[in-house]
Amino acid sequence: MVKPAIQFSIDHSNGVPYYKQIILQVELAIADSRLQSGDQLPTVRSLAVELQINPNTVAKAYHQLELRGIVNTQQGTGTFISNRTIPVSDIEKERILAEICQSTVSKAGAYGFSIPDIIDQLQEMNTKEDLA
Repeated sequence: MVKPAIQFSIDHSNGVPYYKQIILQVELAIADSRLQSGDQLPTVRSLAVELQINPNTVAKAYHQLELRGIVNTQQGTGTFISNRTIPVSDIEKERILAEICQSTVSKAGAYGFSIPDIIDQLQEMNTKEDLA
């Protein structure tokens, strides 16, 4: 089974609008080559269902990406990554990862889990992924 190039997710607690989270995930996936020119994004409807958000939110993200020249939408065919490159600095990537980690630690802590518990779970997930 082929893994999708990008697995979208929405953080409902960080205050960043959902459409901006989608845009950032697409930009980072292009910057680190998980998405490349010509790759097709999920349909508006399928991504909205997957993320359990309003289709208008996904449509807004896709429209903003198109205005920036990052994607091209072909009516009836889909939305595709353009040939535009997206530079994302290592500092920006580190900042985003730090935000994700802080959110995860906060959520886990609310359920009584410690950072070592999180690390153990991540290592187990990594091992399972390596076996797949």
